[in-house]
Amino acid sequence: MKPKVDVTCRRFVAALFATAATIPIVAAGTTPDTAHPTTTTRTSHPQAPTVTTAHGFSTPGPTQESSLRIAITIDGQTLHATLTNSQAGQDLIKQLPQALEMRDHGGVEKTGRLRAPLSLQGQPRGADPAIGDVGYYAPGQDFVMYYGDQSYYDGIVVLGHMEDAAAERLRRIAGSVTAHIERGQD
Repeated sequence: MKPKVDVTCRRFVAALFATAATIPIVAAGTTPDTAHPTTTTRTSHPQAPTVTTAHGFSTPGPTQESSLRIAITIDGQTLHATLTNSQAGQDLIKQLPQALEMRDHGGVEKTGRLRAPLSLQGQPRGADPAIGDVGYYAPGQDFVMYYGDQSYYDGIVVLGHMEDAAAERLRRIAGSVTAHIERGQD
């Protein structure tokens, strides 16, 4: 686990670069107000709203207008999650339906390898998922359901959040499971 100072510093630098991405780049001898062919403005892609986790970190949150719902069935129980409308979330939807053999890790998460990687476009280097989040662990190509407290880790992409008491229900399902994941009703 990395010290919080390192994580805070990374988040500051990421925010600084995100802000810098919206600053106009101007050729020598021109101003941003001048309609000059050599003036270029760099803009960042619009970002989804953020959700602040229990640890005070921000992660992308689902948008009501453009959210993607999935249904995860384990041992006859169906858990629902809402994904952010990110490239990674869209990539996951394209792979569904899919059955995953999921292992339990450290009493905080269940992970199962997806058949194809998800896009990391527009995603931060890592994340600090909240209890109830669903995510993607890029180095292992794993879909992840967080039912316990996982701290910040490089390679984690938060895809969305499970609904209702899904994290508590998942916590009570011991050991390895087969999860059937499909697109949910919008």
